[in-house]
Amino acid sequence: MIEVKKIKKQFEKVNKKGKNTKFYAVNNISFEANDGEIIGILGPNGAGKTTLLRIIGGIMTPTSGEVLYNNTPIKEKEIEIKKEIAYLSGNTKIYNSITPYELMEMCLSFYEIPKEKRKEKILKISKILEMDKFLYNRISKLSTGQVQRVNLARCMVHDPKYYILDEATSGLDIISSQIILDFIKEEKKKGKTTIYSTHYMEEAENICDRVYLINEGKIIMSGTPKEIKKKTKTTNLRDSFFKIIGGSYEK
Repeated sequence: MIEVKKIKKQFEKVNKKGKNTKFYAVNNISFEANDGEIIGILGPNGAGKTTLLRIIGGIMTPTSGEVLYNNTPIKEKEIEIKKEIAYLSGNTKIYNSITPYELMEMCLSFYEIPKEKRKEKILKISKILEMDKFLYNRISKLSTGQVQRVNLARCMVHDPKYYILDEATSGLDIISSQIILDFIKEEKKKGKTTIYSTHYMEEAENICDRVYLINEGKIIMSGTPKEIKKKTKTTNLRDSFFKIIGGSYEK
């Protein structure tokens, strides 16, 4: 289980008058992600999704609050906990001059997987993500959707317990997007936990057990997609979001 407790992250920016002002990209956010759950963090660009996920993944330190993995603060056992996490963003850069097979083999060596077991593991991952047709092509020659599948494959090699996926399908074609969404659903069946941020609310509505709608760094509503649509008297999460920020729903 992942517990996010009263997380805040403050930054500084320069205003129009040239003065530094402080603001919260994430402002007092708390929630839990249980084993085998898909949790959606939904909101527009600039809502604070990426900052929040970086904190949850241990990439960024919060100004205040803490993140716990199975009741243990991530800062207390950072190395051990990070070995159980797969973090993926929509703009992760990977080596262009090697093939997906070579990249996965390199990652497997980092995790000290025995050499004789690597090929079998690579081919299994390749099949799951439908990478067989480009497994031996240079990454520089792949499409955006294919590269993102390679990125996800890189995250899978150590069989993580937790997936933190930040805009994983952003800008992808419909086939690559569906392959990634199907993968998330299959990992759920294995008891894996996924925290998934997106501004594609239709995707989240189809795969998430619970969602947290955020805007300007704050949670503005949470619940199952069905509960949120019922509360806002709408038929989809996109309309729910706009109704909430417009202040026209009944609490």
